[in-house]
Amino acid sequence: MHPRRPDGFDGLGYRGGARDEPGFGGAFPARSFRSASDLSRWVTSPPDIPGSRNLHWAEGSPPRGAPAPGTPPEGPAEGPCPGGAARSGEQLNRFAGFGIGLASLFTENVLAHPCIVLRRQCQVNYHARHYHLTPFTVINIMYSFNKTQGPRALWKGMGSTFIVQGITLGAEGIISEFTPLPREISHKWNPKQIGEHLLLKSLTYIVAMPFYSASLIETVQSEIIRDGAGILECVKEGIGRAIGLGVPHSKRLLPLLSLVFPTVLHGVLHYVISSVVQKLVLLVLKRKPYDGHLAESASPVQSMLDAYFPELIANFAASLCSDVTLYPLETVLHRLHVQGTRTIIDNTDLGYEVLPINTQYEGMRDCVRTIRQEEGLLGFYKGFGAVVTQYTLHAAVLQITKIIYSTLLQSGV
Repeated sequence: MHPRRPDGFDGLGYRGGARDEPGFGGAFPARSFRSASDLSRWVTSPPDIPGSRNLHWAEGSPPRGAPAPGTPPEGPAEGPCPGGAARSGEQLNRFAGFGIGLASLFTENVLAHPCIVLRRQCQVNYHARHYHLTPFTVINIMYSFNKTQGPRALWKGMGSTFIVQGITLGAEGIISEFTPLPREISHKWNPKQIGEHLLLKSLTYIVAMPFYSASLIETVQSEIIRDGAGILECVKEGIGRAIGLGVPHSKRLLPLLSLVFPTVLHGVLHYVISSVVQKLVLLVLKRKPYDGHLAESASPVQSMLDAYFPELIANFAASLCSDVTLYPLETVLHRLHVQGTRTIIDNTDLGYEVLPINTQYEGMRDCVRTIRQEEGLLGFYKGFGAVVTQYTLHAAVLQITKIIYSTLLQSGV
């Protein structure tokens, strides 16, 4: 329900201030623009792809150290101009960085989805005797679900998760346009700006809350009894949940007002932890001061790796820390959202059969007390092995893409 990359945080500092600092990215020195013609030499690449450069030289721009247009070259001509090779190498670097960003997004949102499905099913299954705290049991139960129900059982609800992310981003943009609440935090922030920014996040989570409930149900509902729902079923059920019409439920269904506090608490804490960890990791990875002589002596491959990978590593560490820290709260939140919706889930002990959700929690406090008394402290961590599996897979993909990236750069240098 929250974006994996914290808004207002582009991985290299807060937007609006960090791009003007010397040695931005460790690859290019800071530049000042005196006219519109200077600005025209820069083009913008897609900012939503982690690892892509937000600023890079356009093809019509002279390479670093080359004379400006119209300036006669010094000394005698020395054969063909190597500008074409330089542009080709730059295009290869940009393409490789774009591919790394796409690989990271694909891993987070597609390859990791089976882990998210099983993790949520374990969290809401209060009947379960096996808690699946290790990745070994998680992989085994995934194999059982795939064998009995097919691959669709592991990728169910993936479309609805993208819809919820889109609704969240859209709601945040609309609210920020019609209110003075800042969508991004400037480099020179103050407590008032932080508070207003977190208030914007809270309002966004409230707007997206009914759609998040509908998406959660799609990911935990058993494929055995699932009918062929359309991709927009999440929107329909979310609107029905908000207005209280058209959605089958029982008297145990908690009103949305009872879900506001745990939903906003989880969303805001996740965002804050992610932002803080991401900033700290980037500071650690970029502690070495920029030295022009060292930068020139460093190999082109290492220079480009230093430019692309710190942000990806910071995003990875931020998501991991926030998910691990807030896992017990997420378990409570998911049980409250699913209660009273007549959801039928898979039996995570056997890998086949189905189970109904018949919880009767009165609220967040009662849910915490009941889990602690009946399932123990480890009950808050049911399905935690899926998180270990998810981030192990993500780390492996990052390492593989780094090796491929180094190979491409070396062949292009």
